[in-house]
Parts: sequence; C-alpha cells; structure tokens
Amino acid sequence: MKHWIEAARLRTLPLSVSGIIVGSMYALRPTDNIETPTEVFSWAIFGFALLTTLGLQVLSNFANDYGDGIKGTDNEDRVGPKRAIQSGVITPEAMKKALVVTSILTLTSAIFLIYVAFGESNLVYSLFYLILGILAIASAIRYTVGKSAYGYRGYGDVFVFVFFGLVSTIGVNFLYSKQLEVAIILPAIAIGLLSVGVLNLNNMRDEASDTKAGKNTLVVKIGAANAKKYHFFLIIGAMISVVIFAIISDFHFDQYLFLLAYIPLIKHLITVSKNQDPKLLDPELKKVALSTFLLSILLSICMISLISDIVVNVFLGGR
Repeated sequence: MKHWIEAARLRTLPLSVSGIIVGSMYALRPTDNIETPTEVFSWAIFGFALLTTLGLQVLSNFANDYGDGIKGTDNEDRVGPKRAIQSGVITPEAMKKALVVTSILTLTSAIFLIYVAFGESNLVYSLFYLILGILAIASAIRYTVGKSAYGYRGYGDVFVFVFFGLVSTIGVNFLYSKQLEVAIILPAIAIGLLSVGVLNLNNMRDEASDTKAGKNTLVVKIGAANAKKYHFFLIIGAMISVVIFAIISDFHFDQYLFLLAYIPLIKHLITVSKNQDPKLLDPELKKVALSTFLLSILLSICMISLISDIVVNVFLGGR
C-alpha cells in the first residue's frame, strides 16, 4: 500500500483540485439575479467533481510511471525521486492493471457526476461531458504511454492547461449554472497556467535525462534559457489574470486577500531566476503546487463574501 500511495504522488493532488474549487465557489458567490446561491450550487456535484478530478490525476501519475518506466526514461540519470517501476517495487504488469482499474473508477465517477448535474434531461450536455470525460482519461494515459505518446513530443503543456485549467474550472461551473460564465475564463486561465508551470518545472529539472532518453518535452525543444523565460510568462500571466478578474468583478478592497498567495510565487520566481543547477528545482514543484491550491482557497473565500463580513460573522457573532 505504501508503494501505491507513493506512485499516486499525493503532492500533486491539491494542485489538481484547484480548478474544481474555484469553479464551484464561483457558483456559490452572491449575485444580483440569484438571491440564494445555494439554488445553483450542489454539494453532490462538488463531491463527484473532486473524485473525478482526483481519479484523473492519479491515473495520469500511474500512466507517467508506467510509460516512462517501460521506455527506460526513468533511470539512474533522473534527478527527481525514484518512481515505482524504476525502483522495482511495482511491476509493469501490476501498474498496467492499476491503469485499467483507475480508468474504470474515474469514468464511473464521471458518469455519476453527469447524472447528478443533468439528471435524465439535457441529453446533449450529458453526451458532451461523457465524451469529454473519455477524452480526458485517454489523454491522461497517452501522455507517456504508447509509441505516439504526446508527452514525448512536447504537447504535455497543452493537455495540462486544457484539462486541469479550462475544463476543471469552466467545466465544473457549467455543471452548476448550465450556462457559460465569461468572467470565469480568467481564473481558469490562471489555474491552467500555474498547472503548466509545475509541469514546466518538472521538465526543467529533468532536461538532461529527458534529452538523453529521447523524451522531447517543450523544455528540451526550446532549451533551458527559453524555458526559464516561458516559466516567468506562466506564473506572471496567471497572477495578472486573477487581478484582472478581481477588477472586472468589482471586488471590494478586502476581497484582494488572494494576493497573499502571490508572496510564495514571487519568492519562487526569484529562486528560479537565480538557479544554475536544475536538480535544485525539485522542491519548487511542491511550492508552486501548494501556492496554486492556496490561491484557489483564498480566491474562493473572496468571491463568496467580503472578508470583513466573514470576520464579523465568525469572530463577533454577527454583530
């Protein structure tokens, strides 16, 4: 069990649910045309959305372990922690079975999610989300598995941005509101960019071993110097997107609490700018992932209510 938990890479899970949290809490925010936001929000949708996304992330991690393991990409040249197949604690056959089981469980959760959201009506929406779920599962597996694995051709960034940014944030919000909310595109972009930032850090760390193994990630294609510039674009672009969202959403001054999450991100950028040894980037993955999760929590709180109102209700008993 210990080895399977390690293979699931728990440190990646908070990042994966960040979009779900933001998209869900956006549905719970008070608006002029909805007196009771809970009429739109559903805990059942929220729960199954979390389960589905977590399943997709674990599936992606298992597939990455399996694909890189059997291809020999995970070897003694790799900088990060040893993977399950690489170290021999889990066999390729067992991991392959885990891929099948995790795919089935994730798809089952997605079906329940779709049913809870649309019931027996809205057949078109249900079919669309079912196809989207199948594509997400297939994409998670094909990232490193198979001869045409797109992660080996530099397209992993696109998958992460689309599914863990746009789809998780905008997609889950649509399940509540049954309509496309234009403003939520900005935080969706932010979550997507930060998620890609974690992947880019991973690829910057592994550039030497990936090059040797023939894994042509985007970092391998553009080089370390350009990858560092690209990383700054991802992180700063995400930060700007959320600020623009706050401005157009007419946030009150005390709803800018989410800016606290920018402090570790700025410190992270300073570390990356000074870095000369890719091996030292490994701890930064966790920092960006947790900073993204913190941003999603703080932004959600700010969307739901004024911070001053929360303080009064929680600490002063509503006085």
